[in-house]
Formats: sequence, structure tokens, C-alpha cells
Amino acid sequence: MAKYILKRVLMAVLTLFIVTCLTFLLMNAIPGNPWLSEKTPPQATIDALNEKYGLDQPVIVQLGKYLANIVHGDFGNSIKMQKDRPVLEIITTMFPVSATIGIIAILWAILVGVPLGCLAAYKRGTWVDSLLRVICTIGISMPGFVVATMLLYVFAGGIEGMKFFPTIFDGSIRSYVLPCLALGFYPMCYLSRQTRTAMLDSINQEYIKTARAKGLKNKKIIFKHALRNALIPVITYLGPQIAFTLCGGFVVETVFSIPGLGRYFVSSIQNRDYPIIMGTTIFLAAFIIVMNLVVDLLYKLVDPRINLSKGGN
Repeated sequence: MAKYILKRVLMAVLTLFIVTCLTFLLMNAIPGNPWLSEKTPPQATIDALNEKYGLDQPVIVQLGKYLANIVHGDFGNSIKMQKDRPVLEIITTMFPVSATIGIIAILWAILVGVPLGCLAAYKRGTWVDSLLRVICTIGISMPGFVVATMLLYVFAGGIEGMKFFPTIFDGSIRSYVLPCLALGFYPMCYLSRQTRTAMLDSINQEYIKTARAKGLKNKKIIFKHALRNALIPVITYLGPQIAFTLCGGFVVETVFSIPGLGRYFVSSIQNRDYPIIMGTTIFLAAFIIVMNLVVDLLYKLVDPRINLSKGGN
């Protein structure tokens, strides 16, 4: 197990290195610079700013200095949106808001999606199964901004007498409801469909047939024996999805004006604030890698037959 974890950590470091280099090179390959806007300053001012922040040097030199600074825990300072404010400070300030909304969204998605998938498998072929499949298909097909906009229209004043929640996030408990519902709707629908498919596949396995031959009740077979193996693909999906959700739903945070990491990341791209773009990208990549490692370790808990030390991934 220790050898497996060490191998995955080394792979994680290599992956982060590749992501960092690619992001940095692609970001600098786009024509233009952060100082171009509707009121573009004189060329002399642009040259002075480029010299101040080291943007006048060759890209490969900039990349080398950036990697050296990262090793020492320095992700640079914002050059435009919050001038000279450390990127790490911005991330640690913005992330808790996104993480709170993300945790609530993921929790309700799991608590609702997995049981609905089990119910659909248990009631397969009935109208309940058909209804749940239709709802989940619609949820998967609908973009996040459509779900968020619909929730705003229905529950935030679009319909007369139906203003139950604020239209703009203000930090109150009520202002968390609609963003969490919008952010968790897609994962809930996807988890439900995936659970149903995995459950139906498990039901056809030999050990389920043996359990039926022993006279066990159908409910016990489905919700105790089949569900355990069905959770493996569900856990696989949850790893990266939790990372993306906790780091902020870009569209949801924009629609509800949430001062979170996702919305700030979008704004940093629009403003070409290079240090913030790099910092948030590395943070998200590291989070996804860690969650994937956690998922691999959870496999062993869900199915003891899995031997991680011999795993190829």
C-alpha cells in the first residue's frame, strides 16, 4: 500500500508539472497582454508595466522563474484585478465560499441521486423507472445556467407571489438554497443514472443469483449486496466531480453573483490576470489529483477483493 501511494504521489507531482507548463505556455501564446482594454495606456506605460512584472522576458525564462517560485510556495501577486495582492491569499479567501456551496450541493446530490438510482433499478420496467429516467435525462442535458435561471425565475420573484429566496447571494442561509440546488442538480441526475446502470449490472451477477437461491428477500439483495459493488463506478465519478464542485461552479457563481473561486477564475481569464489564472488552475488540478487518489483508496473499502498494490492506475 505504501509503495502504491508513493507511486501515485510521484505521478501527481509529474502531472502538476505538466499542467503548470502547458497552462503557462498556452496562456502566453494568446496575442495581447493584460494592459489592453478600452482605455489602453501609452506604449511607454505598457513597456514599464511589462518590465515591472517580468512580462518583457522570454516565455521560457518566465516559466523557469515561476516554477522556481512555486517550489518556495510563492504563486505571485495579482497584476490587475487586485494589484499586488498574493494569489494564495485570494484563493484562501475565495475558496471557503465555493467549498461551502459545493459541499452542500454534493451532499444532497449523493443523498438523493443514489437512492433514486436504487429505486429505479428496484422498480425497473415500471412507470417509476421511466419517470426517473426522463427526469435524469433532462437534468443531464440541461446546461447549468438554464437550471440556475429557471430556479431564479420560479423561486426568486419571476412568478408573482413566489419570491422565496434572494436573487443575489448575500451570505444568508436562504441565499445558499438556490445555488446549491442548481450546482447539485446535474451530479444528482448523473449519479442516479449511473447507480441504476451499475445496480442492474450487479443484479445479474452470480453472487446475486446465489443470494436469491438462498431465499433472501429482493429488497435485501438489492440494497445490501448489489449496492456495494454498484458503488464502485459511482465513487469513480465522485472523485473529480467533488473537486470541480468544491472549487466552484463557474456558471452558477456568475448567475447568483457569488464571490467564490469559480466566478473569480472566470474574471481572471477575462482580465488576463496571469498569476491568478495559474494559481487557480494549479489549485484545481491538485485538488482533482488528490480526490482521485482518495477514490482509489476507497475502492479497497468498498470491495476488499481489489488489490491496489497491483493496480495499473
